[in-house]
Amino acid sequence: MRIGLVCPYDLSTPGGVQQVTSELAERLRLLGDHVVYVAAGRYAYRGGPGYDKDTIATGRPTRIRANESMVPLTLAPTAWWRVRRALRDVDVIHVHEPLIPLVGWAALTVGRPTVATFHADTPGWVEILYRWAPLIDRRMRQAVLTAVSESASRAIPGEWGEVHLVPNALDVSTYDLPVGRIDRRIAFLGRDDPRKGLDVLLDAWPAIRTKVPQAELLVMGADRSLELQGVEFVGRVSAGEKKRLLAASGIFVAPNLSGESFGMVVLEGMAAGCAVVASDLEAFVAVVKDAGLTFPVGDSSALADEVVGLLLDPAKARRLGDRARVRSKAFDWTEVVTEYRALYETALS
Repeated sequence: MRIGLVCPYDLSTPGGVQQVTSELAERLRLLGDHVVYVAAGRYAYRGGPGYDKDTIATGRPTRIRANESMVPLTLAPTAWWRVRRALRDVDVIHVHEPLIPLVGWAALTVGRPTVATFHADTPGWVEILYRWAPLIDRRMRQAVLTAVSESASRAIPGEWGEVHLVPNALDVSTYDLPVGRIDRRIAFLGRDDPRKGLDVLLDAWPAIRTKVPQAELLVMGADRSLELQGVEFVGRVSAGEKKRLLAASGIFVAPNLSGESFGMVVLEGMAAGCAVVASDLEAFVAVVKDAGLTFPVGDSSALADEVVGLLLDPAKARRLGDRARVRSKAFDWTEVVTEYRALYETALS
């Protein structure tokens, strides 16, 4: 099968959609499919998952504010023609975040059978815009629609038709590494956007250190010039280093405040066997279920209590980590790629 896989975001910028689409490209190729992977950006991220000569960059990204974050999109008019040219010979197109300009819109006009996946609630300005774009509306009514969660599905107008729930996925086995776990280490992973909740965790940190002085916090993704006892900011790390650091941590904290429709970082912490402590966002609760602990969004005191409880009872933390790893296997690519291939067949028929 010749599949055109489309991501609207810059591949050189870390993000959940970029990670999922690039890993999906790699998985499909391993199954023998020919994948043309099209994404925003000036160049393809060489060495990234799914990269090869059929990874097509569509042009310089522009960062705009959406979903309480800065989103890297390609808005240059030339991107429209690059996308259409790249996808002209595929059998089926799988476009992620189809309502995000400009790459997704161009993919919808190619005229091939289409699967459209929604990852997040669509920004209000995009919803207003597509209502004035009859071509996009018509193409969405003809597409096979999927969403990564119940919350993401709510962005899809009911008149567009049935929505299939297909979760995000990981190669779960690659997170199970033979490294020594440090029970007192707490890990955070995420960009330094306000909605990722790092400030909530840092607010909780003095209370955690007071009760457990040997506790240490490892912050991946964000990099601040702060001198806090027991806190290490490592900034952006490679995929391999991320997995190693997670596997060596006893607890993973996801203090996110809003704008999450699935929870990839939560799933990564679970796959690594960490005891997960996450804010009680709908999307996080759906992924964690009974394999982790949750606390009220933005409540740094409650966060500190949950973390301290695990630090003082490492056996409980390890049991919770084992349960999390088992739970994470429901989101392995071996399951999810099969669901997507079945939907490609549906679109073709």
